[in-house]
Amino acid sequence: MHTITLKTDNNFFTMINEMAANFGTSRSELIRNAVINYKETLEKEKLKQQIKKASLKVRKESLKIANEFEDTLNDGLGNV
Repeated sequence: MHTITLKTDNNFFTMINEMAANFGTSRSELIRNAVINYKETLEKEKLKQQIKKASLKVRKESLKIANEFEDTLNDGLGNV
């Protein structure tokens, strides 16, 4: 296992100690889990942005097709 040294101010150090005590884990385990969770959050956000970008690309075409379909539903029903 590798060692990483982390310099912090007193407030951060106290917060990490308190959190580790509250969760019954070591500071190292707490920080490892925090980094893993942060990475997963960033990956989910990146995926969300990619989906949004793709959705915006097809929005106009989808609206056009929906309007064309709506026109076919009403076709010939004007006299009913």
